[in-house]
Amino acid sequence: MTDLSAPLVRRKARQAKADASAGSALPRRHIPVTRIAFGLVALIAVGVTARIMLVDDPEGGRPSATVDIAGSNPANSVAGAVSMPLGEVTITADPEMYPVAPDAVPEPADTALIDPAALDPEMLEETEFGAIPRISGTGIRPFDVYSRPSDTPATSGGKPLIAIVVSGLGLNTEGTLDAISKLPEEVTLAFAPYGKTLERTVGAARAEGHELFLEVPLEPFDYPENDPGPDTLLTGQAPRDNLSKLFKVMSSFPGYVGLINNMGARFTASGADFGPMMEELGARGLGYLDDGSSNRSLAPQLARANRVPFGRVNTMIDANPARAPILAALSDLEQQARDKGYAIGIISALPVSVEAVTEWARGLGERGIEIVPASALMAGEQS
Repeated sequence: MTDLSAPLVRRKARQAKADASAGSALPRRHIPVTRIAFGLVALIAVGVTARIMLVDDPEGGRPSATVDIAGSNPANSVAGAVSMPLGEVTITADPEMYPVAPDAVPEPADTALIDPAALDPEMLEETEFGAIPRISGTGIRPFDVYSRPSDTPATSGGKPLIAIVVSGLGLNTEGTLDAISKLPEEVTLAFAPYGKTLERTVGAARAEGHELFLEVPLEPFDYPENDPGPDTLLTGQAPRDNLSKLFKVMSSFPGYVGLINNMGARFTASGADFGPMMEELGARGLGYLDDGSSNRSLAPQLARANRVPFGRVNTMIDANPARAPILAALSDLEQQARDKGYAIGIISALPVSVEAVTEWARGLGERGIEIVPASALMAGEQS
């Protein structure tokens, strides 16, 4: 008998028996693999984020070192000392694969002689040409900050003192760096405002401990046939025009003790023109060093009236730029220092002049004379 022809009761019993037999087997379950994977990824991301936010050292204590990478390695030792770093690179090493030895991290450069106040906003005033020196809000003068510490006539115990000033630096980069590397650090350096690499050369001079002056171009009697250079301060012009030129020159670089004239016999003899400039130097706490080329200069009187630290060069050492005459002029400068207690000499940045002064300075201590920066004798001049 088929199911179709079987009585209804038998068909129901047979169907119940079949359903019971099928229900005895367990159904197959589907596992959500994709959901589990996404859950694990989310859990890992949450863990990493929490570690970065809550732990001070995300590197897990692995040793790291920060080093400067210099852009070049110049042969000149002084130039190398002031090479500008291109940036910082942080190197993180696996302590097992790449152990960092205690001496593997380079020592920081000696910056004791690089005065940080050179970049101190309190010692600088912004102008349309750039930053120029000023007295700080607490009354500290750039002259005091940037003067190299040394003996003065009041503290030398009677020992003769000599200051040597080298002028015209910064125009020839290699010549300037060579002079800086050879000259004793007590020698004072005066930079022209026109050098294209002043940041480098001035930085090298400061790193070697030299005291710095800025040359200011002033009108000579035979101007314009004899031209000190761009932005020369001229007689007969409105004071604000000359001060504008002065500010442009003064923005050339930071960290100088004061100004020294480049030419200027006509300008320094005119009180009406020279007076506003000297008043500005007094208000900004800068010194003024007269190169001694003109006996008509009103610098001593104007400096005293405006409380400007002042000094005057006694001897142009390389007026005859040859070794023998230069050494003779230096010998004469020694005698002036013995007679007066101190003296100031000036040379140009000619190689023969630099070599002669370097040679002469080696035996100066044995002759009982000390080289000092110009600022030490400017204080003596003013007292």
